[in-house]
Amino acid sequence: MTSKKAGAKPAQRVIKKYPNRRLYDTDTSTYITLAEVKQLVMDSQSFVVRDAKTNEDLTRSILLQIILEEEAGGEPMFSEAALANIIRFYGHAMQGFMGSYLEKNVQAFTDLQRQMAEQSKTLNPEVLTPFLGVPNPLMQGMMGNYAEQSKAMFEKLQEQMQKNTEQMFGAFTIKK
Repeated sequence: MTSKKAGAKPAQRVIKKYPNRRLYDTDTSTYITLAEVKQLVMDSQSFVVRDAKTNEDLTRSILLQIILEEEAGGEPMFSEAALANIIRFYGHAMQGFMGSYLEKNVQAFTDLQRQMAEQSKTLNPEVLTPFLGVPNPLMQGMMGNYAEQSKAMFEKLQEQMQKNTEQMFGAFTIKK
């Protein structure tokens, strides 16, 4: 039995990428697909992708490949205009700040989503069953409360995004 210290971080999973484009998971000693790497991301597992020959870190490249497949495979998250605007920031003096700005806002959105998921865990679906036949005004009131909570959380997200924007532009003494 191996002992781990309380609060110790688990070792980072290493995935090796071979010249034949295959990905090898060193934890499971098996070849894995890009879809399985995506599942590691979805499961919030820490991993690094390394070139099998050079040991170069290819993690970002693999993550971008997953995004590319997701964008091509269904309903895209980014419009052409959004992608064009992101491309325009490369090589621009604001490139570093734009990356930080996007990262902070995605994190704020993720935090908000997690908070909403945690709040919804306390709601037991069986509790709602008796209310399905309840007259419309009561159901509207319940849905109104939910909508108000959602609106408040969205406004909180907007405020955080505004704050992040002001901080970013504040570094350049640019005022709105």
